[in-house]
Amino acid sequence: MRIGRHARAVLGRVVHVGVLATFSVLLAFPFYWMLITTFKRTPDLYDLKNNPFIFNQPPTLEHLRLLFNETLFLRWFWNTTFAGAAVVVITLLFAVPAAYALARLTGDWGEKLGIAIFLTYLVPSTLLFIPLSRVVALLGLQDSLWSIIVVYPSFTIPFSTWLLQGFFKAIPRELEDAAMVDGLTRFQTFLKLVIPISVSGILTVVIFTFTLVTQEFVYALTFISSASNQTVGVGVPIYLVRGDVYYWGSLMAACLIARLPIA
Repeated sequence: MRIGRHARAVLGRVVHVGVLATFSVLLAFPFYWMLITTFKRTPDLYDLKNNPFIFNQPPTLEHLRLLFNETLFLRWFWNTTFAGAAVVVITLLFAVPAAYALARLTGDWGEKLGIAIFLTYLVPSTLLFIPLSRVVALLGLQDSLWSIIVVYPSFTIPFSTWLLQGFFKAIPRELEDAAMVDGLTRFQTFLKLVIPISVSGILTVVIFTFTLVTQEFVYALTFISSASNQTVGVGVPIYLVRGDVYYWGSLMAACLIARLPIA
């Protein structure tokens, strides 16, 4: 009996490690592909007889030189980081208290209101970028990073509110009641009890929001025209795809550098 249990435990452990290893390899492969493409020579990239997973020719830095010397990648990276951080802060300031309020509303109408807020996130950006461009023009924010900082929260806040609402609902009300019996106010309970318990949900919102800023294309392309104000998601494909010429090495280098902080 003991041998059977031990064998099952070992088998379960092997399966567990196997599943983790499989997913780890699958998730790491795009980064490996970007890394090896970054340092491959151009003839090595285009020769179909070469093995695409290894260096068939000595590595090179030509793609990185093109990326940093002939584009404004560092400027785009800074713009993306600044806009992402600003949108994250704005989203958290509005979504966290809104989600908590909806999670603690009595009756079904709180949940229905949360779903209604989430539905606004599902409206396609192709329907909104024209009226939002008019709003940006009225605010005088054309060709400015502040245009996307103002617009992006319009769809990060609804989704983040709906997401955090589920986290807050999972917290038993009894914990908050006990904290208030001990002398804390509702606001103190929210800050000292609810927020620490919901850190995983808040981090999920941070990752979602920052990732969306780095990869969003339509609004950034519509509202920003000058190269110095563009983000990575717009600047890289515009300046590294020239007609039918794709600078794959530099493209992969840009993607790798932009994705590593998020990963």
